Amino acid sequence: MPVFPLGAHPDEHGTRFAVATTSAEIVEVCLVDGADGVDGDLTEKRVELGEHTFGVWHGYLRGVRPGQRYGFRVHGPYRPWQGVRANPHKILVDPYAKRITGRVTDFVAARGWSGDPMSGEPSTVDSLGHVPLSVVTEFDDGGLPPRPDVPWSDTVIQELHVRGYTLRHPEVPPQDRGTYRGLAHPAVVEHLARIGVTAVELLPVTAIADEPPLLERGAVNYWGYSTLGFLAPHAGYASVPGQECTEFRSMVDTLHAAGIEVILDIVPNHTCEGGVGGTTLSFRGLDAPAYYSLGGNGRDADITGTGNTLDAGSPTVIRLVCDALRHWVLAYGVDGFRVDLASVLGRPRSGPFSPDSALLTAIAQDPTLSRCKLIAEPWDATGEGYRVGGFPVAWSEWNGRYRDAVRDFWRGQGGVAELASRLTGSSDLYRDSGRRPWASVNFVTAHDGFTLRDLVSYEHKHNEGNGEDNRDGTDDNRSQNFGVEGDTDDPVVLSDRLGTARAMLATLLLSIGTPMLLGGDERWRTQGGNNNAYCRDDETSWVDWASTSESEALTAFTARVAALRRESPVLHRDQFYVEGEVLWWHPSGRPMQDGDWHDGGMRTLVVLLADYWLLMMHAGPGPVDCALPTDHGFEPVLDTTTSDGLPADPSPVEPGTTVPLPPRSVLLLRST
Repeated sequence: MPVFPLGAHPDEHGTRFAVATTSAEIVEVCLVDGADGVDGDLTEKRVELGEHTFGVWHGYLRGVRPGQRYGFRVHGPYRPWQGVRANPHKILVDPYAKRITGRVTDFVAARGWSGDPMSGEPSTVDSLGHVPLSVVTEFDDGGLPPRPDVPWSDTVIQELHVRGYTLRHPEVPPQDRGTYRGLAHPAVVEHLARIGVTAVELLPVTAIADEPPLLERGAVNYWGYSTLGFLAPHAGYASVPGQECTEFRSMVDTLHAAGIEVILDIVPNHTCEGGVGGTTLSFRGLDAPAYYSLGGNGRDADITGTGNTLDAGSPTVIRLVCDALRHWVLAYGVDGFRVDLASVLGRPRSGPFSPDSALLTAIAQDPTLSRCKLIAEPWDATGEGYRVGGFPVAWSEWNGRYRDAVRDFWRGQGGVAELASRLTGSSDLYRDSGRRPWASVNFVTAHDGFTLRDLVSYEHKHNEGNGEDNRDGTDDNRSQNFGVEGDTDDPVVLSDRLGTARAMLATLLLSIGTPMLLGGDERWRTQGGNNNAYCRDDETSWVDWASTSESEALTAFTARVAALRRESPVLHRDQFYVEGEVLWWHPSGRPMQDGDWHDGGMRTLVVLLADYWLLMMHAGPGPVDCALPTDHGFEPVLDTTTSDGLPADPSPVEPGTTVPLPPRSVLLLRST
């Protein structure tokens, strides 16, 4: 009887089950029937897995067909001070389940302990009927349609939430809003293509369960960074219950047909079970020491800020992560992954970071995964984990230094030297490791933090609705409100906000590297100053598709800048600039000098790229005159002071002409 692959694998006669656990003494597979859902009258048939090889319990059950719900029960030692918490009263989700149904309906039943999680007894409350179950699933191994294979240098990413992006879209049929089918609707795909998006980066779509603190107060994890099953699509995003696998694959195929790649935000750093006082839904009950990084007292190490940390040095975790990622590529055609808190993957047993760690290396050398787009969020919840620029050559990175530099410059508090490095691909971070400019995933806003509109409307977070007394979310927003906190009818303030937002969008799309837009920013979306809307499955988080003058104009502006980028190889080059290809220009009419870079009061940056594009950026509160180079004539092609970016005066500009730059503006000119 073969040991691998792990999980449930049906054939014409039955299903072979295999699950990894080294601490178990007996493992039962439990076949569940009865009323649909987790709250109905369920019946259970338990069958002991008789084979135990290489730390894997496995066996073949005849007559078990696709659609069968199942779980595992583990008998063995309960020694919480060593991290071992076997409890056969808890039915456990298969870590390799390709479908998961149901949700946690009873927090007490989902806990594996009674009295005290470290010194008490195991809970004797049976969790069946109160927790999710795995589903035997059959996959068609037929060929997938061709992928777009968009070169990194041509890539423009939009990060978005499957549910929140389409839930209020008027052209999507009501039954499809907020689902995989909704994201594949022609109106949505057309919009993505219009604004130049070549890849969607989806917030987590793997099966999730709400964490213990949220369960206790009746809240939900809207963002989805609380994984229960790493191979299963989240059932809540299916328009038809039980069809999440089919609908997800169809969504990927539709986006591919439009030339749009699909990148998944994957969370292989922690799970939904929380710390030792949390739930026992899968990993903790199977073999906590094999999945989690534990302290010497059996408690979970926590470098993720979530209560637990998957152990990147464990062979069980390394195998699970690689198998899961490979499944998304081979079964669904996914094009790449953004790895949440990716520094954890370089910290076996929560120790020091190493770019040569086993898990990072395993992903990068895998024959399938090495051909995907791999994006690291290069930090975790600790100072040791902040590793922007420190990942191996196969990885691109969310460039947090780019975000901070652009925000600082446009609020009038950042110097030009840092911004200049970020505009030209962050060679100081990526060149020495052999990476290209596109390794820098440039962004100004993301799901975690203010939206673009809120970035110019609030100076303080307003997270009171999250239920944590406004303690959650960062205080380092680097934002501005132009004298009014929040919404206002003041036309001057509104004009300043929109103009600055356009300037930041232009900066992002005209920088060398891979730009990432936040879904809804182009629609002038607000979260009311909430910079941590992880638990807000309501209007706070959903994109408002109502047509307003601001939303329509900003969409047109985004489309225009994206088209300029797409049509010019200079603006999306795949090599770093070399000496002579970039001329930094002082507004007074001369090349920049060493002292200029250290002028803390300088608010204007002008650069001539490849002797062709002149990019002029001015973040000051008043206008400034800028004398152009004397050996070029130019024609304006983009002006952020107009609502759609069309220059108010497109007339050619003679060499050496003095051009007035309005406050907080970007002007792009093309050499004639």
